[in-house]
Order: sequence, then structure tokens, then C-alpha cells
Amino acid sequence: MSINVTAIFYHPLTESGLTTADLIIFFLILLSSLIIAKVISVNLKRRISDRMPESDKESLSKVISLIIIVVGILLALPYLKIDLSAIFVTGGLMAIVVGIAGQNFFSNAISGIILFFERPIKIGDNIGVGDITGTVEDIQILSTVIKTYDGIFTRIPNEKMFTAEIQNYVAHIVRRFEYTVGIRYEDNAELAANIIWEVINKHPFALKNPVPSIYVDELADNGVNLKIRIWSPSSVWWDVRTELLWKIKIALEENGIEIPFPQRTLWFAEELKYKQSDEWSVGNQQGNQN
Repeated sequence: MSINVTAIFYHPLTESGLTTADLIIFFLILLSSLIIAKVISVNLKRRISDRMPESDKESLSKVISLIIIVVGILLALPYLKIDLSAIFVTGGLMAIVVGIAGQNFFSNAISGIILFFERPIKIGDNIGVGDITGTVEDIQILSTVIKTYDGIFTRIPNEKMFTAEIQNYVAHIVRRFEYTVGIRYEDNAELAANIIWEVINKHPFALKNPVPSIYVDELADNGVNLKIRIWSPSSVWWDVRTELLWKIKIALEENGIEIPFPQRTLWFAEELKYKQSDEWSVGNQQGNQN
């Protein structure tokens, strides 16, 4: 007695034409999507193990796994002879409402996922986003938390982080800063530059390479402006910048070089003359006689 395997697999089980083969394919697609989601989740956690907090890794892993499983279900449902178009039509109005309400949610979530992979910033970086500058405290799926230099915690949606121009102040190991220092015209500019050079060379975190530069930048109304450019490690950039400026000021003052203040020279086309009116002169004479 021979068994017709093909007939068994493709024999309709329901009036809609559902067969055993359809059921097997349905479960295989679901199983494959679960396996793929698990593999990607595990590898993702390993790849970003040292890049973000554990809570963020779990959140990102769950979002990606959910997307893969949902796609797998949508691919598998037609094998159960379920008309997806009917489901979409029935849930059309709900989808529109949810879509409008959740537009920002999904936009921020997708932007967060892209930021995780692109890695323009990381926790602890000093960054600037628009008019907000500070230290990155946390990077979440929907938003990024920045602690400003005033100690204020600011939550920025990831959609804005993704589209905004981000300035990362510590992405490079060194950073340059500059001063404009004014001296009087009667002061010796070369002497002032040598004094500043000496102050810079004594500072342990003022880098010798790249070489600092000092030059006359402008012959201004009130004095000569010297431009000073210095490189330092990014991690101590702010401390070096504030400390050196103070030391430069003290060194210049100790050597008799002063910072100029605004001065104006008034010039008159005609010499001012003091005139007395005849009436005032006559009155003054009468007063003296009395």
C-alpha cells in the first residue's frame, strides 16, 4: 500500500484551502524570525557591550527583536489564508490615529537606533547642540540627557539630536583655544610676545606640538591686539584656558605692560574762544562800582 505524501501535505484542511504544508511553512517562518531576532540581539549586545548602559542595551535589543518578529508574522500570516488587506482596512482608521499620535515616538526611536550605530557621541562627551552645551549623561532610545555647565539636566529628543549639528569637543584628543590680548602702542610688542611665550612654555599642559602661535592680529583704535593660539589635551582644555589667561595677565603687569583702555582724541576745526557779551560786560562794571 503506497502513501501519497504530496496529497497529505496539500490536502485542504479548511474551506479556505489551508493545507498541512501551509501550516508547516507558517511555523517555520515564525521559528526562523525568532531565531534571527535572538541571534541579532545577542550579537548586538556583544558589539556595544562597552558603549552604553545595560538598560539602553536591553531597550535597543528589544526594539530590534520586536521589529524582526512583527515582520516574520506579517510574512507568515498569508499561509494561514488570512487576508492581510482586510486587516489593514479594518484597522485603517485606528492606524491613522495611532500613526499621528505616535509619529514623534517612532521618529525619536528610529533616530535613537541610528545614533547608537553611528556613534557621533558617547556618555561623558562634552558636546554642543544648538545653544545647549554640556556633558552627555545618558543616551536613551527616545532622548539624550545633557548636563549643562550650569548643572541643569536637559532632555533632547533623539530626532533633534539626529538632525541637529553636533559639536563634539572631546572627540579629538587635543583641542585649540585662543586669546586676543591688547597692549598699549607705547609698549614693546616683541617683549610682550616673549613674556607670553615664557608663560606658555612653563605650563605642563600647553602642548609644544602643535606649536603655539603669537602674532600681531590688529592695530586697533586703543592698542595693539596680539592673537595667541594654544593647543592642550581635550580633557583639561577648559582648566588650561582659564589658568593661562590669568597667568599671562599677571606676567604682563609685572613687566610694566598694561592692557589699554578706550581713549579718544578730540580735535576742533576752529580754536574755541571765550567771548563776553557787551550786556554782560556793562552789567559787571556797574556791579563793581556799587
